[in-house]
Amino acid sequence: MKEFTINKNDSGQRLDKYITKSVPLLPKSLMYKYIRSKRIKVNGKRSDISYKLNENDVVSMYINDEFFEKAKPKYDFLSAGKNLNIVYEDENIILVDKPTGILSHPDEDNYTDTAITRIKRYLYEKGDYKPDEEASFAPALVNRIDRNTSGIIIAAKNSESLRILNEKLKNRELHKLYLCVVIGRLKSASGLVEGYLEKNEKQNKVYISDKATDKSKHISTKYNVLGYKNGLSLLEVELLTGRTHQIRATFSHLGTPLLGDGKYGTNAQNKQFGGYKKQFLYSYKLAFDFKTDAGILNYLNGKEFEVKDVWFKDAFFNGTI
Repeated sequence: MKEFTINKNDSGQRLDKYITKSVPLLPKSLMYKYIRSKRIKVNGKRSDISYKLNENDVVSMYINDEFFEKAKPKYDFLSAGKNLNIVYEDENIILVDKPTGILSHPDEDNYTDTAITRIKRYLYEKGDYKPDEEASFAPALVNRIDRNTSGIIIAAKNSESLRILNEKLKNRELHKLYLCVVIGRLKSASGLVEGYLEKNEKQNKVYISDKATDKSKHISTKYNVLGYKNGLSLLEVELLTGRTHQIRATFSHLGTPLLGDGKYGTNAQNKQFGGYKKQFLYSYKLAFDFKTDAGILNYLNGKEFEVKDVWFKDAFFNGTI
């Protein structure tokens, strides 16, 4: 017999889901049988399969030791790179400045070396992440940015922080600001651009129009022009909605595509300014502006974090782009 005391990160999930993750060698058919026959109990009593576990619940399993045998763990994230530019870190969250060329999450082509796997490796080697003690939770990203965009991404270190930040992001209580360089000059020094975005999955590209369709989603983008030099404009942009390629597609739609963006601009335009193949877009600032209770993260309210060394900012003002 073995007993498991439910920790904070494992609470809130169904009993059967917890058992599947914590005792993967136990066949599901046996698991359901053992729950019904009280060989698996919660707090010393028979429990329903769908029971949602609470912190400090004790799950007792009267099953053969062979089901508890564990192979020595091998974690894929230990193959990730070690380079990590940390903007801020505390016991609940970590803010990382993701470089251009690194995915936020794994995909079918790159599974190991991504922003989240680098974060997992860092926290594991630091002792803050102990996957052998966590049956369900792993550090997770709250937001993501494109491979070819640099900037701040947020990772939660525990399930409660992840839940709160996902809610705050949905309710627009996190403000993400970007710097970008666009080709040309906008009609107004500041503005709010509204439109409708539709994604073409085959092309992995989005299109913006001024009218809604059955498949489109509303977008809202706020901008301020910080400078104009040599046919280029430096903008500060705030996403009021967070859609795929929203900034890139929005300014292309306005006739001022991002410098270096071959997907939403043109190679001919980019060649006029040095032929850059790296888009000039940086998620450089994050502000916490909670309008409602944020629980264990209330201490972040009103705080602002900024990457000072944006790779193209000085070059723009110096006229060396």
